[in-house]
Amino acid sequence: MSLVGTAGLRQAGFTLIEVLVVVAVLGLALGLLASRGPPRSPSLEAREAAGEVALALRQARGLAIASNRRVVFVLDVAARAYRIGDGPVRRLPASLDLAMTAAAGEPGERENAAGIGFSPDGSSSGGRIHLAAGSVRRLVTVDWLTGRVRIADAP
Repeated sequence: MSLVGTAGLRQAGFTLIEVLVVVAVLGLALGLLASRGPPRSPSLEAREAAGEVALALRQARGLAIASNRRVVFVLDVAARAYRIGDGPVRRLPASLDLAMTAAAGEPGERENAAGIGFSPDGSSSGGRIHLAAGSVRRLVTVDWLTGRVRIADAP
């Protein structure tokens, strides 16, 4: 029978110095990330902006149906901003190249802005919005008869 003394046992765990080193490295990494911000790419911004514009168009259509009145989505290409009806102006990334083709005569139109109107029955004046950044080109289309909004890769 052998007895093992306390000198033969080893404690498991981390030392205080090891824990402090790990905390310092994590703090440094978080500090670098916070100062630089999240990583961005132009192609991601184009995809995200196309989704945002399509969502806004669908909201305008839904608002027209729900309120039983005409609602116009206005896109200002020069300012890279849009508005739904009388709502607030929302900005798109400055790195985006925008172009819009729409029927003339919608309220809120001016030199660099065009609108797509939605009727209470869900139909629209129709139009196309081209968004490009980097190598990504997206096309958001609105069907004039049904008001359906689609996103596709632009040629």
